[in-house]
Amino acid sequence: MRKVNEKAMKTVNSYASNDYVDAFSYINERPVDDISLEFFYKPHTITLLAVSIATVIYTAFVRDESTIQDNIWSGTCCVVFFFLIISVLTFPNGPFTRPHPAVWRIVFGASVLYLLALLFLLFQSHSTVNEIMYWIDPNLRNFHIDMDKEYAVNCSDISVAKVWSHVDVFAWGHFLGWMFKAILFRHTGLLWAISIMWEITEIAFAHLLPNFLECWWDSIILDVLICNGFGIWCGLKICKALEMREYKWVSIRDISSTTGKIKRAILQFTPVHWTPVRWLDPNCTYMRFFALSQLVVFWQISELNTFFLKHIFEMPPSHPLVIARLCLIGVIVAPSVRQYYTYVTDSRCKRVGTQCWVYGAIMVTESMLCIKNGKELFGQAQVCNVIVWLVIQILVSIGCVYGVVLYHRYFEPTKDLGQETPIKDKQN
Repeated sequence: MRKVNEKAMKTVNSYASNDYVDAFSYINERPVDDISLEFFYKPHTITLLAVSIATVIYTAFVRDESTIQDNIWSGTCCVVFFFLIISVLTFPNGPFTRPHPAVWRIVFGASVLYLLALLFLLFQSHSTVNEIMYWIDPNLRNFHIDMDKEYAVNCSDISVAKVWSHVDVFAWGHFLGWMFKAILFRHTGLLWAISIMWEITEIAFAHLLPNFLECWWDSIILDVLICNGFGIWCGLKICKALEMREYKWVSIRDISSTTGKIKRAILQFTPVHWTPVRWLDPNCTYMRFFALSQLVVFWQISELNTFFLKHIFEMPPSHPLVIARLCLIGVIVAPSVRQYYTYVTDSRCKRVGTQCWVYGAIMVTESMLCIKNGKELFGQAQVCNVIVWLVIQILVSIGCVYGVVLYHRYFEPTKDLGQETPIKDKQN
């Protein structure tokens, strides 16, 4: 009897282990479900090695080496080039496979490179970091933030023309950014919580970042209701359309018309399927509740890093380095949020995905870089404002998450039940 029980226990442990491996592999290195063109998914390591070495040999022996700055820049580009190639060969692709797993391996490699660069800068002085920035772009020497510029003036003088004059490229950036966030989070309550709390964040740190000062109508009407609200609405509508769409993928070889082949090639850049998310459950435990509240607060910190970095190291909002960082963070966040969601909601997943781990390290390192090099700026901080902001962040995030839990419990008690795989809230 004991042998039978031991055998049964081994079988159960084996199944549990397989479930754990499958759940983690699904978000960390998801396999391609259906391969129609095998050429693009077969390994070409020898060919890649030969082409890479040939490219390096040609550029190393042909290029002009008379300028030290060009030599350093070329060497840096070559290191990045080979690191990204190694990323394609060895790194996990994460939870996404479209348009190709290699794309997401490159994204993961770029995130690791960015983290390593941040760690290097963390051990440099402020002046050294500035010199590195000036070496990358000498024009930054001539740019300085105008601390005397006045913001939020004549707020009582409001008109349609004045409101319309504020609909600039930044307003469109707000709209597109929130539409992207809506596609990532796919939850109205969490999105509105983050949107409202960001306005509170701007008020709390306006004494350090003058561009956070806004008139009430700019903050409430233009930002929260129009740009953020409309972006959230459009993003959720896109999610709903993708959720209702019927996904039947046909191999491009089986399509006879040229137009059909082109359409199928374009659709390769769309999701292979769309899974509805359920961040909150009517029976949420404290751990899941805490994880979502933590997500809301961490998102505020990540957003703050954007503004403090360009303020402390004095870069204009339109600078290529600022835009490149925003684009990189955007593509890193997509798999990170998916991995965090699975880790929070699926009881079989015991580890957070590697891309999410790297993004967390990036967020913390950026914050440390800002604090270390912005001692003079943070020395002017009104401690009372920061403490009140932190308390409000915690209370509002917890309150919002709890409110959404109550909403799901009393107003949507039967909606989408059983949609998720085993939920962490229901484990012993």
